[in-house]
Amino acid sequence: MQRHSLRAIAVGVAWLVGMASSAFADAKDYEFQLLDKEVKKGEAVIAVKLVNKPSGRAVPDAVIFAKRIDMGPEGMEMMASPIEAVSSTEPGVYRFKTELTMEGRWQLSLGAKVQGETGTVENKLIIRATR
Repeated sequence: MQRHSLRAIAVGVAWLVGMASSAFADAKDYEFQLLDKEVKKGEAVIAVKLVNKPSGRAVPDAVIFAKRIDMGPEGMEMMASPIEAVSSTEPGVYRFKTELTMEGRWQLSLGAKVQGETGTVENKLIIRATR
C-alpha cells in the first residue's frame, strides 16, 4: 500500500512541475534561429525558425511586428536595407526578402509576439553576405 502511495505522490509532483513550467513560460523561452548563416549578396531570402527552447519545437503563428536588417556588425548601422515578410510553407519558419548590397556581416533584428505568452521575443541574428 505504501509503495502505491509513493508512486501516486511522485506522479502528482511531476504533473504539478509540468503544469508550473508551462504556466510560467514567457518570451525568454523562445528564440529565432537562422536556417542559413550565409546567403549570396544581392536579392536574398532569409529564413528563420522560431523555437520554444525548453521543448525544441517550432512555433507557428507568431506575430512579427518588428524587423530590420543593417550592417551594424561591420560598424555601419546606418547601412540598412528594406525587408519584407514573404510566405513560408513550413510551420514555425518565417522568411524575409531583402537586398544585401554589400558583402559582409548583416544583423537581422526581429520582434514578435507568441500567442498565449506575455512579453516580446526579441533577437538579433548575424548573417553573412558572400559573393
